[in-house]
Amino acid sequence: MCGIVGAVSDRNIVPILVQGLQRLEYRGYDSCGVAIHEASLKRSVGGLKRARSTSRVSELMSQIETDHLESGTGIAHTRWATHGAPTDTNAHPHVSMDGSIALIHNGIIENYNALKQELIRQGYLFKSETDTEVLVHLVDFISKKENVWFGEALRLALLNVVGAYAIVAISKNFPGQMVAARKSSPLVVGIGANGDFYLASDATPIVEYTKRVVYLEDEEIAVIKLGEELKIYNISDQEKTPYIQQLELELEALEKGGYDHFMLKEIHEQPRSIHDCFRGRLNSSEGWVSLGGLKEYEQKMIQAKRLVIVACGTSWHAGLVGEYLIEELARINVEVEYASEFRYRNPIISEEDVVIAISQSGETADTLAALELAKSKGATIL
Repeated sequence: MCGIVGAVSDRNIVPILVQGLQRLEYRGYDSCGVAIHEASLKRSVGGLKRARSTSRVSELMSQIETDHLESGTGIAHTRWATHGAPTDTNAHPHVSMDGSIALIHNGIIENYNALKQELIRQGYLFKSETDTEVLVHLVDFISKKENVWFGEALRLALLNVVGAYAIVAISKNFPGQMVAARKSSPLVVGIGANGDFYLASDATPIVEYTKRVVYLEDEEIAVIKLGEELKIYNISDQEKTPYIQQLELELEALEKGGYDHFMLKEIHEQPRSIHDCFRGRLNSSEGWVSLGGLKEYEQKMIQAKRLVIVACGTSWHAGLVGEYLIEELARINVEVEYASEFRYRNPIISEEDVVIAISQSGETADTLAALELAKSKGATIL
C-alpha cells in the first residue's frame, strides 16, 4: 500500500510533505522520496529537485535538510517494491529524461512492458525497473509529440494505460501547478483556505490543513493551480463539478496516543472499534439487529444459492472466519476465494449468487477486479 502526498502553496511545503509521509508510515514501505519545484516560491520557471532513500522517512528528512530543499510545489511517496527491488533507483518520484516532469504512482500498470518497448524504440532510456518510469516517459513523449502541456499529455497517456493507478505529476515549466489522476486506487484532494491544495492517498496526511476534500472517482483527472478553482475532468476530457465533502476525521485519531507502535494502538482500540461499529445497529436488551447497508439486499441474501467471499491477505483470513460463522448460523453455502485467483479464471457465477468483497484498505486491485468480474456476470455485490 504505497503512500502519496502532494501540496501546492505560497509557503514552503516540504515539511508538510515529510510529515505526511510519516503519517503514512503505518502502511509500511521499503523506500521513499520527494520531488519539488525549486523555483515555485518565486513563481519563476525552474528545475525540479528530488531526494530518495531506501531507509526510513527520517533518513530522507536528513537528505532534504542537507540539500536545503524548499518549495511551494512538491510531491512525495512511500513505496512497497513491486516492479524491481527496493533501491534508490527504483524509488519514487521518477523523472522524465530531460528532468522536466516528476511523477509518483500507486497501483500496477499491467501493459507497462508493451509501452516500455515502444518508448525504447522512440529513443527513451530507462534507469529503473518500475512501471512508474514508463508512465513519466510516456507523458513526456506525448507532450512533445502532440505539443500539449503535461496535464493534457497525462490524460492522453492514460488512454493507452491498462491497470490501476493513483498518479500525481509536476512539471518544471508550470510552477504552482500539479495534475492528479486515479483509477481503482484512491486519491483525495484537500482544498485549503488560501488557494492552496493538498493531495494524498488517504486523508491522514492532510486533515491538519483542511477539512474540505474531494475524493476523485475512477478515471478522473484533477488540474490544480495555486489560487484558482479546482478543475476536474474525466479521461474523455469532459469537465465535472467537484463534489466537496467535509472531513470528520480528527487529528488526534491519527496519532499513536502514547503507544510505541500504531499496531499496538490498534490492538488496544479493538474493543472500542467493535462497540462503535455496532452502535445503533445492535440492541441486545430488545433483541434486534439492524444492518442498514444490507436491508435492500436482505431477500437476495436469504434466497441466494451461495455466498462467495473474495479477498486477499488478512482480509482472506477474515473471510474464512465469516465462512464458518455464516454456514453455522445461516446454513447457506459459503465459498472463500483468493481475489487474485478469482479474477484470472472463468468462475461459475450467476444471478443467484451474492459476492462479498473484503479489503482492509479499499484499494486492493485484485479484489476490485474480482468485483467487476462478478458484477459483469450478474451477481449481487456487497
